[in-house]
Amino acid sequence: MTMMIRLLPLTLSTLVIFHAESLAPTLQTRFPSWPQHNSRVCISKNPGIGCKTRTSSVNHQTSRSSLFMSDDADDAAPDAVSKELDIDGKISSWSRLVSALPRLKYSPIDELDSKILSTALPTMLNLMVVPLVNMVDTFYVGQLADPLALAAQSAANQCFFTIYFLAAFLPTITAPLVAEAIGKEDWDTAKQRVCESLFLSNILGGIFSLVLIGFPKAVLRMVLPPSLTDAAVGGAAAMGVMDYAVPYLRWRAFGMMPALFSATGFAAYRGLLNTVTPLKVSLVTNLLNLVLDPLCIFGLGKTGIAAPSSVLLRRIWTGLGASGAAAATSLSELTSSLIYLRLLMRRKLIDWSKLFTPPSLTSLLPLIQGGLAMLLRQLTLNIAFVSAGRRAQVLDPSGVSAAAYGITMQIYSLGVVAHLGVQGTAAALVPSARAMGGDDAARDVADRIFAWGSILGVILACVQWFALPMVTPLFSPLPEVQQAVKGPAAISSFIHLVNGLVFAGEGTMLGLGSFRDLALITTLGVGAMVSCLSSPLGQTLNGVLISLAAFNLVQGLAVTLHHVRFSPLRRRSFKLLKGR
Repeated sequence: MTMMIRLLPLTLSTLVIFHAESLAPTLQTRFPSWPQHNSRVCISKNPGIGCKTRTSSVNHQTSRSSLFMSDDADDAAPDAVSKELDIDGKISSWSRLVSALPRLKYSPIDELDSKILSTALPTMLNLMVVPLVNMVDTFYVGQLADPLALAAQSAANQCFFTIYFLAAFLPTITAPLVAEAIGKEDWDTAKQRVCESLFLSNILGGIFSLVLIGFPKAVLRMVLPPSLTDAAVGGAAAMGVMDYAVPYLRWRAFGMMPALFSATGFAAYRGLLNTVTPLKVSLVTNLLNLVLDPLCIFGLGKTGIAAPSSVLLRRIWTGLGASGAAAATSLSELTSSLIYLRLLMRRKLIDWSKLFTPPSLTSLLPLIQGGLAMLLRQLTLNIAFVSAGRRAQVLDPSGVSAAAYGITMQIYSLGVVAHLGVQGTAAALVPSARAMGGDDAARDVADRIFAWGSILGVILACVQWFALPMVTPLFSPLPEVQQAVKGPAAISSFIHLVNGLVFAGEGTMLGLGSFRDLALITTLGVGAMVSCLSSPLGQTLNGVLISLAAFNLVQGLAVTLHHVRFSPLRRRSFKLLKGR
């Protein structure tokens, strides 16, 4: 907690810089020398429709005189220039981001805000459905009143997503590539990108499914240390963790290919700037998951219908226990993939010949270039979060700390998916705006998304903090688990303060294709996290969450610095021309 208290002033000062000016008049009013220009902002929901030009009320001559001030003008307003420009004579990066804040108090939301919100809100709702359903999974597993079942569920899910995200970089790259192609009205290229991503996702998903089904214990040892997997050392209780985790992971593995297929379908629709259709798909399939959860976990024996004679069906009839949550999730993901298959066929974004034909190396080049960097990034993230999960599992043999860690991550992930909605919005809107309106339009979109991401981070931090006393008891009836959750869950609420910057910056970098820089920034953040885990901080559950906070803080500062100083959208420097 001491480190968190020390980090809070830096975090809050960064957010104050972004938000304090939102209560002031516009920068153009305060700083008369602020350069005026025409900007193009994409406001159409339909691909192929042009961008609306937004022209400032100040004429071109006034704008020109603001950029190239004479000696008299420079002498007349030295204070305005010094506030507007940094020491090198460049536009102040922080003032630029502050100017992007929506002026909610002084004017209604403009077209750009409407476009961002109409894309982000359905995406957030779509992504939020998944952790909500996962929380319901945890709720039902918690009703078994066995902390080992919760610990096994946490370990198995960590292993599944560790493998899953090794291939999930393909949908991540697909969205900006499709958005760029649609922005140029190149539907053939959009179809090609979707088919290539689906082909590779199916290949990788099939391989990973076989690994998880055939060698679940080997995979689980990434998270479960030898003390929890060796019968001679851990005893009967320790073996209980593995006994729960192995069947859970096997059932979960059946959903690997459908999950990747659905993720690619969602990415394709996000590239089309259509986030409402994926929301409908998600609501239907996750509602199915909610219905299947209690049936698969507790069985159908109470319905009064005679049990089937088959051994497998009888096992399902009497209930799969904790593994039933995984079976329900896999069935819902299969349903989702079939729906997306139908939708993509209707939109003519799938060509059966391309879907089953290996793409050429030349056509794969855009995916390979970004994919290698994103794969490196995901491997680095996997190392960090597997280390955190492993550390939580080994803190005590009773499984209480591991259960508390799993519940904390469930609560925290609900806010993370809201941030992922901001990330997905930036990854889709920035390349679309750049294709249709150039760097100026893309810069306007990115800056505004940074502002909305920061606002969202503050809201989520407050909501999670005040909701914890009501939410925590829902996940486990065990008092010791509820007590163990309080500290880590409180720490995770503060992490949302910087997550607004993290995910807005990551989405912008994805949209710009800055995959290598994003991988390097992620490596830097993971280095900070692993260093904290290796220190005495890693000996407590609170310390594990503080390590996660250090990761996000480094990420947030780095992506913001990249955006304003190093990205393709950085404001090009110009000098005051004196004596002309």
